[in-house]
Amino acid sequence: MGIDGDLLKRYTMATWGYKQGEMVSLMIHLGVRLGLYQVLDGAGPVTSGDLAATTGLHERWLREWLRAQGAAELLVTEDGETFELEREAAMVLAREDTPTYAAGVFSHLRDPRVADGLAEAFQTGLGLTYDGQGEGSEQHVEAMLAPMARALLVPSVIPALDGVVDRLSAGVKVVDVGCGTGLAIELLAAAWPNCTFEGYDVSERAVLVARDRFDGVDNVAVHLAGGEDVPPTADVDLMMTLDCLHDMPRPDLAMGAIRQAIAPDGTWLVKEIKSSPDWSGNLKNPMLAMMYSTSVASCMSSAMSSADGLGLGTLGMNPAVLESMVTEAGFTRFAMHDFDDPTNLYYEVRP
Repeated sequence: MGIDGDLLKRYTMATWGYKQGEMVSLMIHLGVRLGLYQVLDGAGPVTSGDLAATTGLHERWLREWLRAQGAAELLVTEDGETFELEREAAMVLAREDTPTYAAGVFSHLRDPRVADGLAEAFQTGLGLTYDGQGEGSEQHVEAMLAPMARALLVPSVIPALDGVVDRLSAGVKVVDVGCGTGLAIELLAAAWPNCTFEGYDVSERAVLVARDRFDGVDNVAVHLAGGEDVPPTADVDLMMTLDCLHDMPRPDLAMGAIRQAIAPDGTWLVKEIKSSPDWSGNLKNPMLAMMYSTSVASCMSSAMSSADGLGLGTLGMNPAVLESMVTEAGFTRFAMHDFDDPTNLYYEVRP
């Protein structure tokens, strides 16, 4: 059978397209690092000379960067000389306070040495913890989660939980398992300062960032510990696990500890990535290749970082799996909420 030239071309273009994406990612990183998108936001059509005069950067380098951005269709240009960042593009690339802001995820370049650890994981079966995934991985995670968290958590998600706003207003105990750098705690503490907050995370770097974030704050404590280490106090009014259960080697053990820690009338807020138990269902996700690649590089790697890890990975905690696991852990009420979040589902779980 002869070679199908069209098929060969398709695979060739697809493969080189991913290499192009790698190089464009570096250009976005430079745009974020140098503050170029913020300068372009609202500036209208500009030339490389205009941008050089405004920023003090070298005109020739800016000209090539602008052309790269134009070729990537992130800037609008007709002639390769004058460029404009449209308002909608600015909402993705420049405006950090919008839920659509995405450029922050390019601020951290993955340590190339991490690939060595991943290659070894394919042989040993043991993945990399988040601290093993390269310097700055904790900041990268926050950059990915922050825009939607700021847009939804306090304004929409918490008010949808039955009776929770009233309890928070009165002042209760809140625990965030897998708190990372502490963003969710910061958002809730600003809205309900009468509450006490505790965070748990196994990443030393993330905990250091979180502790620095809450330095001098009396009602927040951050512990270097996993979900399975939460003490069985039966007094937590609001428990949170936000986009982290699928990363844990043993989420079942964490769920068991959470059941012993939560108050009899407490609420557990779970945020997990939208996914389906079958391949065809997941094919509806336009970012599916990124999801599975992220799983290998990060989520499943963490979930396989101990010999007994369940290895759920990025798309492993679908609604059916989650409901089965929380029921096994002793919870009796399970409700799903779908907010205006293209990536995640939210669950209200109670004893």
